[in-house]
Amino acid sequence: MAVNYSELKAGGFMRQKQKNCFSMRLATTGGQVSAKELAAIMEVANTYGHGYIHLTSRQGIEIPFIQLKDIEAVKETLAKGGARNGVCGPRVRTITACQGNETCPNGCIATQPIAKELAERYFGKELPHKFKFGVTGCQNNCLKAEENDLGIKGGIQVTWKEEDCISCGVCVKACRKGAITLEDGKITVDYEKCNNCGRCFFACPTSAYAGEQGYMLSFGGLFGNTITKGEPMVPFIKDHDTLLRVCDACINWFKDNAKPSERFYFTIQRVGKDSLEKALKEAYNG
Repeated sequence: MAVNYSELKAGGFMRQKQKNCFSMRLATTGGQVSAKELAAIMEVANTYGHGYIHLTSRQGIEIPFIQLKDIEAVKETLAKGGARNGVCGPRVRTITACQGNETCPNGCIATQPIAKELAERYFGKELPHKFKFGVTGCQNNCLKAEENDLGIKGGIQVTWKEEDCISCGVCVKACRKGAITLEDGKITVDYEKCNNCGRCFFACPTSAYAGEQGYMLSFGGLFGNTITKGEPMVPFIKDHDTLLRVCDACINWFKDNAKPSERFYFTIQRVGKDSLEKALKEAYNG
């Protein structure tokens, strides 16, 4: 029987240089893998691979040296631990994310629930080319959001409350953008300089900053043969529904406008940024 290599690749089985050997990509979300899944992955690596795994640059796990004849057995073994093979080719890839505000003191948003929802909504979706999401919790940008086709960065939009301020100057030291000054015992905030990092909000000992969590998006990032930084095209997003509408609009625009084997960035360059911005802003405005 002829081997359908395209179908195998779509299921995360990438051909190696060694005959009938595959490096199998697993489905992961946000860099989190349960201990039960790890046990199944270890069993597969020991039984069907060469006893090791490869951790990819996008928080993924690959098991090399899987034999063609063992693929179905590998899938069954993974399933016992709740793990499964991933995807490759022209579709939405692994959704990456940092740990977010659940554990990180700098985190402005809960990244893992967003990553899981995006995975349920888009992971494996067929598109003209690969498409990558990255979710990072704050301006420290550990996930390098702008390297992704669509990057999501958490932020806090702050408002200074004079009545609660004791002019201690802690927020001035915390701000890395020079947006906050203290002169003659009074705080002044230059909101044009503010990058929504939330450092003043977290640092203030008297809660003199009201804060609203939200998302800052970037579009068209690429890190490969061509390197380009994703650009912001919509304002600060304050609610979950708007975030999903904008993500939907982005994916749909790419699907409708891209040529086969054309990455998102090159589609933007060919069709024009104005066209994408129009679609995104319509979604942003509901």
